Amino acid sequence: MEINDVVIIGAGPAGLSAAIYASRSNLDTVILEAGAPGGKLLKTSDIDNYIGMPKANGFELASKMYEHALSFGAKHEYGNVIEIVDAGEYKVVKTDDGKERQAKVVIIATGTNEQLLNVPGEEEYTGRGVSYCAVCDAAFFRDKEVAVIGGGNSAVEEAIYLTRFASKVHIIIRRDVFRAEPIVEKEALENEKIEIHRLRKPKEILGDGNKVTGIVLTDSNTGEEETITLDGVFPFIGALPVTSFAKGLDILDERGYITVNEKMETKVPGIYAAGDVCAKTLRQVTTAVGDGAIAGQQAYHYIKK
Repeated sequence: MEINDVVIIGAGPAGLSAAIYASRSNLDTVILEAGAPGGKLLKTSDIDNYIGMPKANGFELASKMYEHALSFGAKHEYGNVIEIVDAGEYKVVKTDDGKERQAKVVIIATGTNEQLLNVPGEEEYTGRGVSYCAVCDAAFFRDKEVAVIGGGNSAVEEAIYLTRFASKVHIIIRRDVFRAEPIVEKEALENEKIEIHRLRKPKEILGDGNKVTGIVLTDSNTGEEETITLDGVFPFIGALPVTSFAKGLDILDERGYITVNEKMETKVPGIYAAGDVCAKTLRQVTTAVGDGAIAGQQAYHYIKK
């Protein structure tokens, strides 16, 4: 069985930052990632709040982080983790290809996945008008009409981005107020291509058997229905932590997020967590990078001790 000093699960900003700090400390470091490295940066077009880079491109920033993370000797391997076993001095990380890796320290940085609307038509038309990544698919909706579901920062920012391509963007929010930051809300309200539908909930996504043709909404108060004709639907209603593989460790809160202290330690010695997967109040690139730095450095102190 392969033995490493540190196994980092996830190659988003938190995992890559942890890899830099662990490998710079001369620890044998492996990053396991089930997809492309970069995490949600790969789904973000422009980032204007990452300090020192006021106009960063998500994909370019992810590429630079990835290159930096490997520059001190960390190794990147594909791996879809299904279980972590606490064996005391060592942890066993199991992946769905049957491999097992032993590590003195495990850092969990798996982030979150988008929640689904769970309405008729969503699954059927995913990839055919229903998309969870505006940056990935916006170009397919050039001069077309689309809807964004959600009122948080991600939803409103994606709606603003979509106006670069779509002829009109409908923002559907179930309440009468946004959850987005005021500066983001103001930008949306001032955009002539955006129409806000307050107190509305999606009931069904309509299609012609090939692609999306519209959406049915219900009034949050009265239940009255209305149909909007459009070509695309982008749900952004929140996210769920990717932690199913850690359920046996008793380190999750009631929502499935990992509970850590200021050192990014879980209650299991040798297991740390960093980034969006942690129970926290702010989930941003900059906070993920900070978490990862702490976790990577603490891994060195734990192993040295």
